[in-house]
Amino acid sequence: MSQSSLIPLPVRPDLGFIDRLTELAGDSFTQCYQCGTCSVVCPFAFQGTGLPRREMALAQWGLKDELLASPNLWVCTTCGNCARVCPREVDIPGTIRAARELFLLERDPSRELATAFENTSRHGNPLGQSARKRADWTAGAGVEVPVMAGLGRAVEVLFFTECYWAYHPRGIEAAQAMARIMAALGADWAVLGTEERCVADSQRLAGESGIFEEAATANIATLGKYQFTRLVTPDPHAYNAFRNLYPELGGTYTVQHYTQFLAERIPDLKLGRVGSRRVTFHDPCYLGRHNGEFEAPRHLIEAIPGLELIEMGHCRANGYCCGGGGGEIWNSGFTREHVDERLSEVRVREAVAAGAEVLAVCCPFEVSLFEDAVKSTGHQGQLEVRDIAELLDESLRA
Repeated sequence: MSQSSLIPLPVRPDLGFIDRLTELAGDSFTQCYQCGTCSVVCPFAFQGTGLPRREMALAQWGLKDELLASPNLWVCTTCGNCARVCPREVDIPGTIRAARELFLLERDPSRELATAFENTSRHGNPLGQSARKRADWTAGAGVEVPVMAGLGRAVEVLFFTECYWAYHPRGIEAAQAMARIMAALGADWAVLGTEERCVADSQRLAGESGIFEEAATANIATLGKYQFTRLVTPDPHAYNAFRNLYPELGGTYTVQHYTQFLAERIPDLKLGRVGSRRVTFHDPCYLGRHNGEFEAPRHLIEAIPGLELIEMGHCRANGYCCGGGGGEIWNSGFTREHVDERLSEVRVREAVAAGAEVLAVCCPFEVSLFEDAVKSTGHQGQLEVRDIAELLDESLRA
């Protein structure tokens, strides 16, 4: 090929953008050598997105406009499977999060995300529900749910309910099941009630670090008013924030996901037979892959008489994403415009193919996501979606 036949590419690196990205995400993205391993394990690998290899190249080259204009920036769920296999240990989810933060400094998010951000700032939850109603779920639990402000003493367990268990109809059912389990254990526990506000880790992952820091400041101040031995939450994203981010902000606690807390107390649970059912478990990305907890949920399922635990092909560290992480729970309309099939639908098909009758979950986002996917894939009557807390509550009542 002659020199005159070469076509010049209009590459205009923005070195200032590289510096700002490095300040927010570290410089690991500069170590990417474009091997493509990340794109092989990305849950969107077979939908032609090129995620996240393409975005890492754009970041390395400082191609600000191209990176910030990429739909992939908002399709990514920050599930972390890419970082798990990266031979150069690039913090790919962190780079995506940082790019989103820089995007929001000068551009508007989707209407869905903007609404979730505004609701969190105004009401303390992304669903836009009144803060005064945050403890309303306790009324239907059928057992007493103590509230810290009314106790006037220390407790062993401060249960941080989080937004979807406090407000979403399916989340409320799981929260009430958990309250009955705590009562059956005779646990010394309480909730914050109306003093609690969203942890906002998913908002942080969607680029809104300001909302996260504001929420963290408020929650740390509230938690500082009370004495408790451990902080327990049903939300893997809240667990991630309490465990890994709050200590840097002045909030250091002994933190457990509710499955970890209950797995330690299996001998104290009088579990009855619930009938013979094949159950598969979906590993939440921010409980499993990001924080290393794979066993506790499985121990609980295996402890319930009558349930047979079967694994899907993608499980544990190689588990598939539900599609709701990284703020995508509030960005589904945008995602549908850019991918052929939702990740929740792919996961439901995998559960059915594995022969499961029940898809067990332990993240507040997942019940509604997967129940919608069961309907959209035509598997009503074949697959039931249940939170592990609901399964345990059913077994205690058997």
